[in-house]
Amino acid sequence: MLAIRSAPRLAALVMLLLCRPALADLMLFPTRIVFDKQRAAQVELMNQGSTAETYRINLVHRRMGPNGEFIAIDSPGPGEQFAEPMLRYSPRQVTIPPGGSQIVRILLRKPDGLAEGEYRSHLQFDRVAEASGSSSVEDLARRDQKAVGVTIQALVGASIPVIVRQGDTHAKLELTDIAVQPPAAGSAAGQLSFQMRREGNRSVYGDLLATFTTTAGVTFEVARAGGVAVYTPNAARRVQLPLQMPAGGKLPAGVLRVSFKERPESGGKLLAEASLNLP
Repeated sequence: MLAIRSAPRLAALVMLLLCRPALADLMLFPTRIVFDKQRAAQVELMNQGSTAETYRINLVHRRMGPNGEFIAIDSPGPGEQFAEPMLRYSPRQVTIPPGGSQIVRILLRKPDGLAEGEYRSHLQFDRVAEASGSSSVEDLARRDQKAVGVTIQALVGASIPVIVRQGDTHAKLELTDIAVQPPAAGSAAGQLSFQMRREGNRSVYGDLLATFTTTAGVTFEVARAGGVAVYTPNAARRVQLPLQMPAGGKLPAGVLRVSFKERPESGGKLLAEASLNLP
């Protein structure tokens, strides 16, 4: 609760708080769930903060944009299939003490005659605001009619995909349009850009690694990104990664190679690879 007696001071403080990044105390494990043959799963919520926190849990729908961003949607578009009707979870709201954890259990019930393919919804965890009690705006107004009251709380939430696969699902991935872009104004590093092109009736998920091999045969890492996905029904996703440039700020002549592998816990299989020759 903040009591501020002048409008300019109020505006300045609000801007300061809005520009300050919120610190997330909620940790989730795992960060995605895939129902393939199993019929039950669970997510552990861990409160890394110093106060008890309450989270409300819901199933929501997200569409992946062309650059990997998520967009909230209410109804499926062409090729989209929601998992929500098949999922049951408990509890619906949890309060976790500082340093504590809570298990959320998820059950899958597939209907008879479910069509082949991949279904996806997202389990959303929204932090519930605590009442501000005796420091509320109303209490302040009763104590000092000239003061202006403002209560600002950063509500932190998170979501994880829940995927259901039915029947024969498959995917093929290709990395195309690889390019090295010069540093933008005010930046010391260039950008690696490319397209991830997906085919099939299931999503792909894994880790990206870019290496560079000089004409002398020296190989070193220049970019990395973990936990990258292309979800159905998206046929492509554009990726941009900052390059870790060698001394001098420019890649010499050689070969830039980009690879995409399954995550180690899924076997680490190479799903796609492409290269670019730099003169």
